Amino acid sequence: MGASIKAAGAGGRKRRRHGNAPMSEINVTPFVDVMLVLLIIFMVAAPLLAGGVPLDLPQAKSTQLDGGNKEPVVVSIAKDGRIYLGQQDKESIKLDDLGAKLKAVMTARGPGSNEDAIFVRGDRTVDYGTVARVMARIKEAGFRKLSLVTETDGE
Repeated sequence: MGASIKAAGAGGRKRRRHGNAPMSEINVTPFVDVMLVLLIIFMVAAPLLAGGVPLDLPQAKSTQLDGGNKEPVVVSIAKDGRIYLGQQDKESIKLDDLGAKLKAVMTARGPGSNEDAIFVRGDRTVDYGTVARVMARIKEAGFRKLSLVTETDGE
């Protein structure tokens, strides 16, 4: 007949082990909720960021140019020959106004921006003469650095 007597804590009170013990499990439900909300936001926002004039660019073997830290100045030429300045611009401009608008954009960008490259995106079905006229207007406006944008060849 044995009896076991456990010693009581200070003051004769028993300590509760389970009430004040730290949780050893991490509740990941709030984390998963936040990540799902962010996923949905990025899925909706991604197509809006990849905007621009939809063009069927020609393919060529080339390396990607470094555009620097600044947003590049882009001149796009659609299938029907309409000219767009900027990637997000949905309003076409006239060929005669291209030089003045480019100068205004470069002036707004600050000093030394005339040395930035201007990217020309032309649909593959656009007449070569139209692309040549656009490039000539850019040169007449005083810009020396011009780059033609293409898609990389799949080979």
